[in-house]
Amino acid sequence: MMVEDPIPSYRFIVTLLPGDAYLPPTQALLLPLVGAGEFMEAKGLGADLEVTSYPEGGVNDHVHLLPVRHSWTRISLRRGVVRDGGLWSWYMAGLTQSLGARRDGTIILLTAAGTPAMTWMFHAGLAAKWSGPELNAMNNAVAIESLEIAHEGLIPVLLSPPGTP
Repeated sequence: MMVEDPIPSYRFIVTLLPGDAYLPPTQALLLPLVGAGEFMEAKGLGADLEVTSYPEGGVNDHVHLLPVRHSWTRISLRRGVVRDGGLWSWYMAGLTQSLGARRDGTIILLTAAGTPAMTWMFHAGLAAKWSGPELNAMNNAVAIESLEIAHEGLIPVLLSPPGTP
């Protein structure tokens, strides 16, 4: 009996090499073969600005809002398959190093043809939470893993549409 490879349905690749965001199309097609992990869901590609209210005496039509601090949302990757131990090793390094194992990395959204459509690079990321596979003998689904990445910055990389310089 031939078992269907689940990887083609996965559309997000995570790599700890930020330079992968800029690969030429011919090399980008090879990335799914060597990517650290592939996931079906990516959440938390965002940021939050904390503000505080400052009521000014004599100004009754509004309250001033002043910026306090900026924070980045944790990136949550779910329903994935990890082909090698790179992401797990990164998580384990964070447990043993006093400041954690900070890494820059890339999350790549793939088209149906497998070419990069959009890329986000994260800076000083920490593998903050790892959820192992959920195994169920009554179900033939692929083992599921999730990874949460806390980071200090996120940069979207806009890629040129195919056929443009």
